[in-house]
Amino acid sequence: MIAPLLTLLAMLLPAASVLAQTGQEVVVQRAASQKPSVGAAQNFTGAVRVDGRFQGSAPARVSGGTVTFEPGARTAWHTHPLGQTLIVTVGAGLVQHWGGAIQEIRPGDVVWIPPGVKHWHGAAPTTGMTHVAISEALDGKTVDWLEHVSDEQYRR
Repeated sequence: MIAPLLTLLAMLLPAASVLAQTGQEVVVQRAASQKPSVGAAQNFTGAVRVDGRFQGSAPARVSGGTVTFEPGARTAWHTHPLGQTLIVTVGAGLVQHWGGAIQEIRPGDVVWIPPGVKHWHGAAPTTGMTHVAISEALDGKTVDWLEHVSDEQYRR
């Protein structure tokens, strides 16, 4: 299951991934050199961990990371100026755009959120979920955070 996801990542990120090109040199960012961070309470509900952050060097605008949500954890509503791709690697999750139905997502699923679409994503109520999140910056910004997803909205 992981090999096809890595192949997909290689196709999506030919110029960035965890390798950043600086001039004519390839730089490898070692996993051990990065410390996981806790998802900020103003942007997430529940326990969320972000690992393996990456950011392409100019002129690349791509960035992302691996995000792990404990059961019931989720993002706040948010948008991305150039859209976002999620690749689910572990567990069961949920995703919803404003006014749409909640959709279940599972390992191997690839989710595309178009530019400017208000949405949230996170773990299912009883199962955690991990995904790779990839987005591009527009004028240095990759996300606009909005209000929290209420428990009522999450349970719909």
